[in-house]
Amino acid sequence: MAAEIELKFPVAEMESLIRRAESTGFQLVTPRTFESNTLYDTADRQLRQRTELVRIRQYGERWTLTHKRLPEHNDPTARFKTRVETETTVSDGEALAEVFTRMGYGPVFRYEKFRTEWDLEGGHLVLDETPIGVWAELEGQPEWIDAMLEKLGVDPATSSTASYGALFLEWKKQSGSAAENLTFDEAGVVAAG
Repeated sequence: MAAEIELKFPVAEMESLIRRAESTGFQLVTPRTFESNTLYDTADRQLRQRTELVRIRQYGERWTLTHKRLPEHNDPTARFKTRVETETTVSDGEALAEVFTRMGYGPVFRYEKFRTEWDLEGGHLVLDETPIGVWAELEGQPEWIDAMLEKLGVDPATSSTASYGALFLEWKKQSGSAAENLTFDEAGVVAAG
């Protein structure tokens, strides 16, 4: 189990961010790859009530199972999003989904994106092309994240600790969309590439 510390920020110009990341020394780890995520919970949302998440993700050909929860001493006013994350690869995500369903955990939310990943000593940068816009995440220690925001020319005031689920709900409110999931089909967006 590891603590995941991160911040998201919106990206207006992807190519510009990529150039700044490369000139800062970030090394490409995973080229642009389609990712599909499904969150599972009970019908009465017991996991959500406990601020926990169980997710099956297909990222390219790889399947992962992830559980996230708040740390024992969580500061809700903190500037950075911190979660305790337990993750493992699985050989057959569809079979695992069937096990969850049989145990009373059904799919409650799906979200998709194209993700590109870079590493730099001390942390990780991801670029997510979602149906509701392009977002980047910096993951590392708070000091590293702050330093990278400055090097990448990102105004810290634009950063967010919101999940994609929360960003989706805000987008629905602003757009009036009836979409139930953050997928390219439901959000009415044609995925590029």
